Amino acid sequence: MGFVQSLPTQNNLVDRIRERARPDRAITFVTAPGGPQRVSWAEIHEDAKAMAASFQARGVGPGHQVALLGPTSRPLVTAIQATWLAGAAVVVLPLPMRLGSLDQFVEATRQRIANARTSLVVVDADLAAFIDARPGDPPIVSLADLVPGKPWYPGADAWNPPTIQPDSLAALQFTSGSTADPKGVMLPHATVCSNLDAIAIGARIDTEAEVCVSWLPLYHDMGLIGLFTAPMTLGLELVLAAPQDFVAAPGRWMQWMSDYRGTASAAPNFAYALCARALTRMDGLDLSAWKVGLNGAEPVDPTTVEAFVSAAIPHGLNPGAVFCAFGMAEACLAVAFPPVGRGMLTDCVDRDVLETNRYAAVVAADHVNARRFAKLGGAVNGLELRIVDPADSQMMGEREVGELQIRGTSVTPGYFDRPDATAATFDDGWLRTGDLAYLVDGELVVCGRIKDMIIVGGRNVFPEDVERAVGVIGSVRTGNVIAFGIAEHRRSGREGLVVVAETRPDAQLDALRSEVSRTVRESIGFSPAEVVLVQAGTLPKTSSGKLQRGLCRSLYEADDLLLSEF
Repeated sequence: MGFVQSLPTQNNLVDRIRERARPDRAITFVTAPGGPQRVSWAEIHEDAKAMAASFQARGVGPGHQVALLGPTSRPLVTAIQATWLAGAAVVVLPLPMRLGSLDQFVEATRQRIANARTSLVVVDADLAAFIDARPGDPPIVSLADLVPGKPWYPGADAWNPPTIQPDSLAALQFTSGSTADPKGVMLPHATVCSNLDAIAIGARIDTEAEVCVSWLPLYHDMGLIGLFTAPMTLGLELVLAAPQDFVAAPGRWMQWMSDYRGTASAAPNFAYALCARALTRMDGLDLSAWKVGLNGAEPVDPTTVEAFVSAAIPHGLNPGAVFCAFGMAEACLAVAFPPVGRGMLTDCVDRDVLETNRYAAVVAADHVNARRFAKLGGAVNGLELRIVDPADSQMMGEREVGELQIRGTSVTPGYFDRPDATAATFDDGWLRTGDLAYLVDGELVVCGRIKDMIIVGGRNVFPEDVERAVGVIGSVRTGNVIAFGIAEHRRSGREGLVVVAETRPDAQLDALRSEVSRTVRESIGFSPAEVVLVQAGTLPKTSSGKLQRGLCRSLYEADDLLLSEF
């Protein structure tokens, strides 16, 4: 499969959408009512023009924000395109993550709507009852009213193409809130287009033969930009499911890749871990068409990747399809990509030297202190990377660990209505990512978050090391472990490490606490000050499913977390 050099040249999404609204390329909604539904991009575009005309009739256009709330569906993707065709900026709102969190979901949704200063809120009919309008709120419209025959649907002929400047706002992408309160990342049209081009070039997208498959939420940058906007503006085949379809049965992702001969897909590391197990129980799959399987949005665990590859090879997967990358909302999406077809490469370093000296000293894989990281490739087209000392911004040498900073055409100009946060995030034009990383042979290696670093006894311990070690214990729910440091433990009065883990129903709690302590001691050299075992669904997570270590530590310190302890 070759890379076809036929990228759009326009610097705004409206013109790109219009150019690639092809009748011979389509989006397939695999779990639509009544079975899979294939709709051409040309059909979506006609519907979106009519919906955009309805927005324009209400005065929505350039300089306005439209908030969209609903599950992945044909009406939602039409509304996303319609918002851009009206000239407004998209604000796709997160759905509730867990049962029992409805009050928090409603309050968080209201806060995002207010923070984004939205002119219109479009809500799925099933959720409309929860987001009622109050005095001073923007109008709230149900997606069910934006269909042919309704007063809000004047028809595609009534649409007026807007004038879009390169610096016009295309989207507000709220950060996940994994380390802080969510902020609205401003993404102008030119910034998004630059990153879309970088993705197409870096992933060697074949505009005539690519088949993208996604179940990622459209309120997350990887789902919205990488696996919806990119296929739409390139005119690619897209197979789209909802996140809950994957969560209910992770093996479905592999089945979709097989049934539709998917060539490109992406997911966080935890999804590959779930599929590694699911694949051992599946037959009749053909994954041989898979060219790019991006692993990103959370730390890449080499052991997880290897387990997935081992399970997928019997189903035809080429190991070179593994594509370990790095991205963030502040860069639209893509920051660093490895070469296509290479597969995962790892860097094996001495954990003790890394933690005490912040230097990635190479060791053999069987070294007693070995720690492996995935190499994440180099900067994508239009971006630059540098590693600096977080204290004084002095440049670091190769293998010296410091803060990753980025700049370039894909980087946000800042946070919406948050000049304080914007000023604090930029360093002489470079965006501070808050990630500890180093460079080796021109490739990026990310170690962890600066704010999450655990300092105990003069050592800088990465929480991921603890969480991965505890996560493989049989009675612990995989991917549901949080480790954090505290300056003064409630019993010992000294700095220490706390491990909080969700358990399986059959867990023997006293024995499990002992096993967790022993595992941590063997993994990093000292025992935790406390092991807290909690019920499933207790650990706080962001809207995209990332663990919230800072919030978990706050709940622990307030004794609120212990209310869920057994």
